[in-house]
Amino acid sequence: MQKKVTIIIPNYNGLKFMEPCFKALEAQSEKNFELLVVDNGSSDGSVEWLKERNIPSVFLKENTGFSGAVNVGINRAQTPYVILLNNDTEPEPDYVKEMVKAIERSPEVFSVSSKMIQLYHKELMDDAGDMYSLLGWAYQRGVGQSSRGYRKPCQVFSACAGAAIYRREVFKEIGGFDEDHFAYLEDIDVGYRAKIFGYKNMYCPTAIVYHVGSGTSGSKYNSFKVRLAARNNVYLNYKNMPFLQLFINLGPLLVGMFVKYLFFRKIGFASDYAEGLKEGLKTAGKTKKVKFRSTHLGNYLRIEGELIYGTILYIWEFLKRKLKIFRSF
Repeated sequence: MQKKVTIIIPNYNGLKFMEPCFKALEAQSEKNFELLVVDNGSSDGSVEWLKERNIPSVFLKENTGFSGAVNVGINRAQTPYVILLNNDTEPEPDYVKEMVKAIERSPEVFSVSSKMIQLYHKELMDDAGDMYSLLGWAYQRGVGQSSRGYRKPCQVFSACAGAAIYRREVFKEIGGFDEDHFAYLEDIDVGYRAKIFGYKNMYCPTAIVYHVGSGTSGSKYNSFKVRLAARNNVYLNYKNMPFLQLFINLGPLLVGMFVKYLFFRKIGFASDYAEGLKEGLKTAGKTKKVKFRSTHLGNYLRIEGELIYGTILYIWEFLKRKLKIFRSF
């Protein structure tokens, strides 16, 4: 029987996560999948571990970032769908089955985001699909909320590439993951491009995966991550918004940058954030801007509506988290 999906696991020095991740994959109720690990020049014994177990792998000589690694995997895959799965995840037994079922519901679906739950705090959500806002803020829908919620499938702005399924053929139309991003916001970027071309990104609550979070970078905030995310945020907006849309949204985007700068100054990363923005502004023109087509005008208008909705949803979820903290006193 021809395989339907290839599970691509990018790995960079993630040996400590390998055993539980592969054990969870061996327990999948749906066995009709290929497996491919793309190792990003690991030096922690990952390469030897993979070779000893004859796990199908591609061994890159250096760290090409998340985007570079998954592009190699996507290009090697021959199946209609690909699942991108972080090495610090443990999917439930029906994960693959539910992901394939969800993406097969409509040819308009480009990607499906899973229900990601915090591995060490299983009562809490990690991600129910990624959202984007007028302020230029990307965020995880549902993060920190009760994992008993988020039970309904819905559209999201983008799938979280840490545990998502994609329609492989669409990459040929919209392009793969942007390797200029290296890592961070690359999944928002590819989901944004898919929307411009008229595709949908969905959330599947029955595909459950447990996620450590920051398994490779090692922390929620660090200098490298803050700088790179700031730079990529500039890339994201410049590439995907036509100049008129950029002009219309410039006010909220500047407000968003200023508020983020104040936040990072408070926690000691102001200079890193500022350097990332400067680098992004200097090099944005080197990225491949999505060419505006009049046939996509309706899609741009829908995206603008989603950015407004994403802003409102962010405020609502922020207030819910604050109210939860208030109630705990």
